[in-house]
Amino acid sequence: MKDQNCGYCMKNELLDPFGIFICELDASVVVLFKEQSHPGRCIVAFKDHKSELTELTDDERNAFFADVSRVAKAIHAIFHPNKINYGAFGDSSGHMHFHLVPKYKDQFEWNGVFQMNPEKTFLSDAEYAGIIQKIKAELGV
Repeated sequence: MKDQNCGYCMKNELLDPFGIFICELDASVVVLFKEQSHPGRCIVAFKDHKSELTELTDDERNAFFADVSRVAKAIHAIFHPNKINYGAFGDSSGHMHFHLVPKYKDQFEWNGVFQMNPEKTFLSDAEYAGIIQKIKAELGV
């Protein structure tokens, strides 16, 4: 089921304020978070418009978390963070998604909770395209 007013569902201009569509995986949509204070930060959203993990079947949940893990492995391979923080929100969008936030020792917000949108680091279109190309290549899509 898709919600016509949801950027994760529609993969269109509704994402523009905060993200750029990268690709679809088996159970999810992958989005590059535009604010890149944490290099490689992405969002993995469930393909269908569901709000809670409890709404997923066991197979859907397992496939979704396999996608989250797959994207995390790609981020590790490309950006070499010391740790990835995982944030599950959605009370404003109503669409279940996880923020994958790479953290780097001695860099922004190490040993602290990440800000939702620190609005510090934005890239050029070419830089975003380069990151997206690397992520797609690492994911094999």
